[in-house]
Amino acid sequence: MFVRDCMSSPVVTIPPDKPFKMALQIMQENRFRRLPVVDKHGRLAGIISERDLLYSAPAPVSSLSMWEATYLLSRLTVQQVMTRAIIITTPNTPVEHAASLMIANKIGGLPVVDAQDHVVGMITETDIFRAFVEMLDGQEGSVRLTLELQENQGLPFELIESISILGGELISYGAFAHARGVRRILMIVKGISLLDVQSILRSHHMQVTSSVEMPGVSLGRSASFEEHFNLLHGVLF
Repeated sequence: MFVRDCMSSPVVTIPPDKPFKMALQIMQENRFRRLPVVDKHGRLAGIISERDLLYSAPAPVSSLSMWEATYLLSRLTVQQVMTRAIIITTPNTPVEHAASLMIANKIGGLPVVDAQDHVVGMITETDIFRAFVEMLDGQEGSVRLTLELQENQGLPFELIESISILGGELISYGAFAHARGVRRILMIVKGISLLDVQSILRSHHMQVTSSVEMPGVSLGRSASFEEHFNLLHGVLF
């Protein structure tokens, strides 16, 4: 999966010469936490965040009167408070690389730019979380399995073949580092019963840490946080 598959586009932007208060209003109305700043050619010039706006506002203990503070804020422009040292990504970047950039730099979102530095989207931690849930979201009646393999051990092809022979289909697969020298493998299988899958795994001497039938959490409706949490809990912990 690439950034282009889960980024938000088209993206709302703001020119650098616009008032500080306009940026604040746009973010409040759209519930954004960051806003790309573009020049008259549509190229990325900076980014403005809630933090920038917060630090630019006078502190409650400021000696400025309310009228003085209001006047100063009305004169403040986006380019005076925006961040110019921007970490970016591209539409063709693997989504895990974008996520790693956000983690390493402790930021919640990245502007997505094309070869001419035009802003074509934004990708945020919410977009990545949504993509993660979509990848691991089992269909109703599917079976969710967690296995543990040694680092140098692969998933046997014969295991997948055995599932297929009984009419099963592997619809999702992921590998996660668990402990030193051990990987945790997540498999979601449909078209086959939990008992049949457990039998296949025993015949291949696989170490199974969990195996459950999935109720199915569809992102087509408003799934609760608890549903998403329960879906991911067995993979992460």
